[in-house]
Amino acid sequence: MLRIGLISFWHVHAPGYAKDLDTWEETEITAVWDELPARGQEWAEKLGVAFEADYDAFLAREDIDAVACGAPTTMHAALLAKAAAAGKHIFTEKLLTPGAVECAALCRAIRASKVTFTISLPCKCSPEALYIKALVESGALGKVTGARFRRSHSGVSDNWLPAYWFDTAMTGGGALMDLGAHPVYILAWLFGAPTRLTALLNNPEGTSSDENAIALAEFPGGILGTMETGFLTNGVPDLLEVYGTEGAVYLRGNELAQNLRSEGVGLRPVTQEELPAAKPAPLRQFVEACLAGVDAPAGLGLEDALVMTKMIEASYKANASGVTQQV
Repeated sequence: MLRIGLISFWHVHAPGYAKDLDTWEETEITAVWDELPARGQEWAEKLGVAFEADYDAFLAREDIDAVACGAPTTMHAALLAKAAAAGKHIFTEKLLTPGAVECAALCRAIRASKVTFTISLPCKCSPEALYIKALVESGALGKVTGARFRRSHSGVSDNWLPAYWFDTAMTGGGALMDLGAHPVYILAWLFGAPTRLTALLNNPEGTSSDENAIALAEFPGGILGTMETGFLTNGVPDLLEVYGTEGAVYLRGNELAQNLRSEGVGLRPVTQEELPAAKPAPLRQFVEACLAGVDAPAGLGLEDALVMTKMIEASYKANASGVTQQV
């Protein structure tokens, strides 16, 4: 049995994590801490567990083996460093931190503690993404030259995002820091950490953070990757494309197709039988890793978190300065 303490219900995904952890036979939620005591008390009562108003007392509880963090991004460094020092396994929402320097320091602290760490990067778990990664690694696309991933929604244009989502003192940034993390970590997963990066961000609807963003990075081997996101788009599914000298692969929502020179048949849909099995959700992989006493699940660890933070911080710096950043 893995006994888990919940750190904050600030993040929109925190209730879903609580539901899963409360349902699984191998996990037990034992306590809640929240930077807003009233919210934390409310969730503790819903879950039928203890509420701890004092964070140090929360971490000192002997009935907590691991923590799941849904706190504001700008609070992660302080909260998770303490959790690591207390010997608690750590699952956290993205980003690990807004800035690369504090992210690197936190990674060192977590490594030194030897706890299991997992960051939630769910797009890496889908059959379609796993298929594309395998296709790239197989060489079937020839020399990969470019890629694009767009994820966006209408949270600003249709006015459904909560007001606190635009408080950069908590979020650290806007659309790029939130939805934009998915294109960033997927392209880094496919091609490795980039060498240089530039970006354009803006807020045409006038909120206090970026609402629309495009970053362009050069990855090893000269691959140019475009990472697009925004809170101003209606009706566009996720779009992931990878191009090479011998073909290309396209993902639109869940519709996957490829065009390979060796097949000689032009663009064709990829069948369900060709797809690999989905990986469990990151939270599930975290639980299984903790119970098995092993390190972070592949692709969901500290180095993945650090590369993502470096890329996003470089994007904000490039936009502010107009100067391409080394990553």
